Order: sequence, then structure tokens, then C-alpha cells
Amino acid sequence: MRAARLTPPVGSSRRRLPRRAAVLAVAAFVFPGALATGCAGAQSPRAGRGAAASVAARTHADTAALRRTLDSLADAHHGVVGYTVHNLDTGERLERGGDEPFPTASLIKVPILVALYDRVAKGELALSDPIRVTKVDKVPGSGQLRFFHDDHEVTVADAARLMITISDNTATNLLLDKVPMRKVWEKMEALGLPRTKVHSKTFQRFTSVAMDSSAKYGLGVTTPNEMARLFALLADGKAVSPAADSAMLELLADNETNDKLQRYVEGVRAPHKTGETEQVRTECTLWYLQSRVVACVLTRENADRRWVLDTEPQVTMARMGAAIVGAWPRATRTTAAAQ
Repeated sequence: MRAARLTPPVGSSRRRLPRRAAVLAVAAFVFPGALATGCAGAQSPRAGRGAAASVAARTHADTAALRRTLDSLADAHHGVVGYTVHNLDTGERLERGGDEPFPTASLIKVPILVALYDRVAKGELALSDPIRVTKVDKVPGSGQLRFFHDDHEVTVADAARLMITISDNTATNLLLDKVPMRKVWEKMEALGLPRTKVHSKTFQRFTSVAMDSSAKYGLGVTTPNEMARLFALLADGKAVSPAADSAMLELLADNETNDKLQRYVEGVRAPHKTGETEQVRTECTLWYLQSRVVACVLTRENADRRWVLDTEPQVTMARMGAAIVGAWPRATRTTAAAQ
């Protein structure tokens, strides 16, 4: 949630899944069973990952050197930095303040997305359900729906895409009408993430369901470890279902904000979500390198509160992202196919 949108840096890029793979993932989720004939093994490509490249064959990082680099950047930063880095295929793991609570800003929109897809999977909602955007629904900050004419109609799927790819605040609030905040809490608790909470609608603190925590942390709260765990569950198809998780990762891979961990990284598929307020910058990413690496960096109490590309927390995070990606080899054709 932010008051102004920053322009993504020139040269940032990401690799997306082939269009056919994306279509199959969405179709398998929206029309369960429709692709069963002839595609029995397509639902869980991760099941064959060990055959394509065993864990033993994966290159390990110099984690001691990576930790020194990350901690040096965090120590020099004028604010509080917490991080979790977890290689899902080799088991390597680094953290700093991994269990400390941090404000999420718009990063909390990932748990909202997961709770939404969970309700869809249970048949309680449909991605094709219409939503009418009234004047009272429109809120400031990031997004485009607030500029649309009153009574414009979108679908649940439209709102989910806007919430993730451009962090649309109005779309987020509309989805929270479909997925009450307590339902998001319940889903996160069911996944073993009890400290990950959404507090209120964006720019509507009066809707808070936990006023004291909301006053302290804003829109939402989590820990680096819990958010990293959520991305790991998505990567393994265990957050909702393999098909639903693949569809959510496609949305996250289309995120248009690349000015934090992604800033100095090119040519790597990276489903990710960011968040920002004046004193907070956050991001969690799943990088598809030779192995799958989840990195969550959360900052708070940042002294530099400017809304510019080179504000200190964003530069710190950009350097951390470059160090993390540089610690492991890039994907080969074999590993990319397995992923």
C-alpha cells in the first residue's frame, strides 16, 4: 500500500512460464478434472524434479560468505532489516530476525490471494463472479480501479490480478468483501502461519479487526520466516492445490514492481510481491535458479522515507537481491524443464 507508484528500473526483466503451461495451470484449477485424461502427471511437475536433477547434484552456495554480505548490508542500513533465505532443493537456510514481527504493507496481499483461491477451491466463490466497483469502494494509493467510472464491473479474477500485479488497493478491498479478514487468518493458521495477519482494508483503518496490532503494524503483520514458508508452500503446490498454486505463482510472476530485490537481477523467473509505506519496504520472492530459492526481506523504521527509486531501503534490498541470486548458479535447460 503506497501513496505513489515508483517506476520500475530500466533493464529489469523476468522469465515467464510458456503460455501453454500457464493456460493449462489455470484450466486445471478452474475446471478440475478436465485435463485428467492424458495429463495425469501434469498436475505435479515437482514430483519428477528429483529424477531430473537430484539434490546431491545441486550446487551449494558459500552460505557463510552470503550471510556476511547480507548482514553487512543490514548492519549498514538506517532501519531494521529482517530476512529469510531458503533454498528449497538443497535445504540451505539463512535468517536474521526470522521470527520477529514486521509490518507487511502490501505484502499481506499474498495471504489474501491464497485465502481467496482456497475459497474458490472449496466452491464458495468463482473466479468468474462479478464485482461492481462503486464510488464508495475507491481508495487512494496504488492501482487503477479508483480511476474507473463508477459502477464499473470486474470479475474476482480481474480483481486478483490487479491486486497482485499492480498492488491495486481498491481491488484488494473488494476481495476482502469476498474473503473476510478472519477467513484469511484461519487459512494462514491452517498452514502453520499463526503470526501472519491482515488487519483492515487498505486506507480504511476503521475496518480493523485487531485495532492495537493495526495501530502498530498497519495493514498487516508477519515474520520473515512465515512469509518465506508461505512462498515455499506455493512452490511445492501445498498452499491450496498444485493447480491453484501454479495459477497464483503466474500472477506473482507478472508483478510489475521490480525496484527492490529484483532491481539488479535479469533473466530469472521470479514470482514475487512487494510492499511499501513511508517507513516500510518489504518483498518476498521465489527465484527459479538451478534450484528454487525463496528470499523474504522485510524492513521497518527506515530513516530514509523518500518516495524515490534510490531511497536507502530499496537500494539495500536491491543489493541483497543481487547477492542472493549470485550465490547459486542459474538454471540450466535441464533444471529449468524440471521446474
